[in-house]
Amino acid sequence: MGATERWPQAPAAGTEAAMEILLIIRFCCNCTYALLYKPIDRVTRSTLVLHDLLKHTPVDHPDYPLLQDALRISQNFLSSINEDIDPRRTAVTTPKGETRQLVKDGFLVEVSESSRKLRHVFLFTDVLLCAKLKKTSAGKHQQYDCKWYIPLADLVFPSPEESEASPQVHPFPDHELEDMKMKISALKSEIQKEKANKGQSRAIERLKKKMFENEFLLLLNSPTIPFRIHNRNGKSYLFLLSSDYERSEWREAIQKLQKKDLQAFVLSSVELQVLTGSCFKLRTVHNIPVTSNKDDDESPGLYGFLHVIVHSAKGFKQSANLYCTLEVDSFGYFVSKAKTRVFRDTTEPKWDEEFEIELEGSQSLRILCYEKCYDKTKVNKDNNEIVDKIMGKGQIQLDPQTVETKNWHTDVIEMNGIKVEFSMKFTSRDMSLKRTPSKKQTGVFGVKISVVTKRERSKVPYIVRQCVEEVEKRGIEEVGIYRISGVATDIQALKTVFDANNKDILLMLSDMDINAIAGTLKLYFRELPEPLLTDRLYPAFMEGIALSDPAAKENCMMHLLRTLPDPNLITFLFLLEHLKRVAEKEPINKMSLHNLATVFGPTLLRPSEVESKAHLTSAADIWSHDVMAQVQVLLYYLQHPPISFAELKRNTLYFSTDV
Repeated sequence: MGATERWPQAPAAGTEAAMEILLIIRFCCNCTYALLYKPIDRVTRSTLVLHDLLKHTPVDHPDYPLLQDALRISQNFLSSINEDIDPRRTAVTTPKGETRQLVKDGFLVEVSESSRKLRHVFLFTDVLLCAKLKKTSAGKHQQYDCKWYIPLADLVFPSPEESEASPQVHPFPDHELEDMKMKISALKSEIQKEKANKGQSRAIERLKKKMFENEFLLLLNSPTIPFRIHNRNGKSYLFLLSSDYERSEWREAIQKLQKKDLQAFVLSSVELQVLTGSCFKLRTVHNIPVTSNKDDDESPGLYGFLHVIVHSAKGFKQSANLYCTLEVDSFGYFVSKAKTRVFRDTTEPKWDEEFEIELEGSQSLRILCYEKCYDKTKVNKDNNEIVDKIMGKGQIQLDPQTVETKNWHTDVIEMNGIKVEFSMKFTSRDMSLKRTPSKKQTGVFGVKISVVTKRERSKVPYIVRQCVEEVEKRGIEEVGIYRISGVATDIQALKTVFDANNKDILLMLSDMDINAIAGTLKLYFRELPEPLLTDRLYPAFMEGIALSDPAAKENCMMHLLRTLPDPNLITFLFLLEHLKRVAEKEPINKMSLHNLATVFGPTLLRPSEVESKAHLTSAADIWSHDVMAQVQVLLYYLQHPPISFAELKRNTLYFSTDV
C-alpha cells in the first residue's frame, strides 16, 4: 500500500492546514495590537493540529517539509508574543521543529590568541555556543555575536595525558590584582560618602563607572583554573575559571546532556543567526558578576572571619584518599581558602579540623570533596598540576542572622549521595580587630615583645625563630604558604605549647602541618598587645608611605625604622628577610612580595584597640584606606635592598630622633 493509500487525508489536510496557518500569521503581522487576540487564539489551536499531523505524516511525504515550516513559523510567532509575557523563556525552535532548550549560561574568560576575553557561554540541549555582546549605539537593541559553537555530539573533554600544552598566557601580577581590589574598595567608600552627603548623581555615576572598569579588569584577569573543551572535528578551546566548583558544574551539565542520543550537525548561517539572536532573550545571567551591578538594597555580604569546622563525611561507596576544600566569594568571584588533610583509605573520613577564613563581602560558602590522586602521569598540561577527582560539592548561603552568633551552627551539605557535616560561626571585623593583652605574662601570646625577649635573653622571640626555621626547612615551596589557612585546632595546640614553653615543642613542630605553623606565626603577631611597628609610630608610617618624593620617602621610612625599639626592629628585619626568601620561590609557591605584604601588612601595623578607633571607618570596608596603606608600608620594605640593623643604628647619629 502506498503512502497515499495509507494516509488518504494527510496531503489535503496538511496542505490546507499549512496554508491556513501561513495566511493567519501574515494577517496577524499586519494587524494592530488590539486586533491580535482572535487570530492568536486560532494560531494556538492550529499549532496543536499541526503537531498531530506531523506525527501521522511520513517523513518522505511531499507535504512533510511544508508542515514543518508551518509549525516552526507558528511556534516562533507564538514565542515572540510570549516574550513580553514571560521574559524567562528558555527554549527556541530548531528548523526541524524541535525544541532547543537553554540549560545553563554564564560569563567565562576565554583564552583567545594568547589574551583573555570575557565571553557569554550558552549551553543548549544539543549545542554549546560561545558569544560576545556586540557594541551598539544608544537606543538600539543589544545583540550577541557568535564566536564559535560545538554540537554536544562532537564535544569532548581531553584527559590530562591527551591535552596539549596551551599557549603561554602570562598570569596577571598579584600586586596589580591587589591594587585593583584596593581601588574598588576606595571607590566604594567614595560612593557611600557621596550618597550620605546627598552628592550629585553625575558624580556618583562617574565613580560607579570607574568602579565597574576596575571590577571588570579584576574579573577578567584573576581566573587561573583551566577548563579545556575540544571539538572532535577540529579545534580546542580554553577557558580560565576562578573556582574548581564552577568548572565541575559546567562539565557535569554537559556530560548529563551527552547521555542522550545526540546527533552531530552543522548549522547554516541563517540557523546560527537565529540561534545567536535568541540568546539575548533566553539568557538567565544578565549582568557581569560585579558588585557595581548590584542594587543598593542588596546585601553587601559579610566582612570579618568565618570559623569553620569540617567534621566528617559519609556516603562513599568504596575506600579512597579523601579531603575537602573550602571556597568563599570575594569581589565577584570565588577563591579557595582552606583545605583539610587527606584521610587515607576510608569510606567515612573524620577530619574534625577547624579553619579561620577571612571574608571580604562574602555571601556563600562552598565545600568540595576530592579523592586525592598520586599518579604523577595525570598532570594537567595547562597548569602542570595533578588532577584530583571531585567526589561531591555543595554550597550554602551565609545568612548573617544564622552565622552572626556566639554559638557554633552545625549543618550538613548533601552532594551526590555524600553528606559532609560541618559547623561554623562568624566574628565581625570589629571583633577581629581587637588586640587583647594576655592576663598571663608568663607566656608569649598577647605579651609585649620587649618582655618576651628580655625573659628569653634573645634578640628575636623563640616562637618567631622556630616557626621561620620550620617554614624554610619544609614549607617554602608550599603553594599558598601564609595565605592558605592552617587547621585552627593545630594552631591552638601550638599556641598552648609555646605559651607553656613545653619541652616537646621541637618534636611537635616537626610533625605539624606546615600551614598550621605558618598560621601560628601570623597569630603571634596578630595577638601582640601592640603592633610590631608600634602604636606611637603608626600615624608617621601612614604619612611617610603617602609621600610622593622618592628621596623624602626613603629618608622618612628609614628614620621610622631607626626609631623603633631594638627588639621590635630586630624582629621586623628578621621577618623581612624571611619573607623575601619565601617570595624568591614565587614560581612554585605562588606567593609574591605583594601577596605576603597583603597577608602580613595589617598584622604588623594594625593599631591596638584603643588606638584603632580613630582609624577605623566602616566594619564592612575591609579594604579601607588604612588597610591599603598598611600593605604598602610592608611592601615598601620588602622591595627595598637589604636593611642592616647595624647600619641603621650607625646612621642614627646623623638624624633627629623626633618623629
